[in-house]
Amino acid sequence: MSKRIAALEHLLGVPLFTRSRHGTALTVDGQAFLPHARTALLAVQAAIQSVRPAGRALRVDVLGRRLASADLVIDFHTRHPDVEIDVIGLSTAQEAVDALLGGSIDATFRYIHDPAALPAAIAHERVYDEPLDLLVGPRHPLAKSPGIRLSDLTDHRIWVPGIVAGSEWGGYYAAMAEEFGLHIDPTGPNFGIEHLMDTITDSATLSTFVGTRTRIVWPTRHDLRRIPVSHPTPVYPWSLARHTINRHPDLVKLRDYLLNLPTPAFRPDSWTPPHARRDQGQARPLL
Repeated sequence: MSKRIAALEHLLGVPLFTRSRHGTALTVDGQAFLPHARTALLAVQAAIQSVRPAGRALRVDVLGRRLASADLVIDFHTRHPDVEIDVIGLSTAQEAVDALLGGSIDATFRYIHDPAALPAAIAHERVYDEPLDLLVGPRHPLAKSPGIRLSDLTDHRIWVPGIVAGSEWGGYYAAMAEEFGLHIDPTGPNFGIEHLMDTITDSATLSTFVGTRTRIVWPTRHDLRRIPVSHPTPVYPWSLARHTINRHPDLVKLRDYLLNLPTPAFRPDSWTPPHARRDQGQARPLL
């Protein structure tokens, strides 16, 4: 410590302490310097605390606030009301990965459609497999069906507006369309779930997919039909991703909650894109 004080005195060009065999005491310059030094130290401590994970809310990217990712975070917060959470909604997986690398978010819920392309610093773990239903209006030919096969949709137009080029959900639907010969129509801007429901309700030809955990409340006049899909059931594989050096204590709580969450069983008649089938049960663990 004496060497550090001597170095500080050398930097300032004035003695801060008088030293004698009876001890040390502040000089006049030392007394003038002390309150400013204390203020500076408090500011530095506040700055450090502001970026330390334990000193701020857990920042979680959920892709869409009505989707399963947000629903899972809501359930987590209900069970852990003491955990402060900031919910972020980024558009694509690449944005989310960049945010993880930059430290602006702690975790993201995503379908990891190209694990090999992830930076080595990003860890991910498959946490929830969400079955998809078909959503149709009352005049659609399938409206009265109690359930359908995925192959029954080859002659129907499945509308998924606003697919962003290179997005993970775009890759998911492209893989589905290629494997089953489906017509996934991405045309038109995405004006939100309300506009989507209005359009589906008024159409005799349009349909769309919705996750079983997607939060949708529609007016009675819509009379929309949510039809289970089987043989196979399309499943959206949600993963939780984070930076490997992130040590936010509440991220551990979120991960533990998700890993112990009951999830729809992955059955042989479920469908995910090929790489997701290979990764089933073999995702990289969070470290």
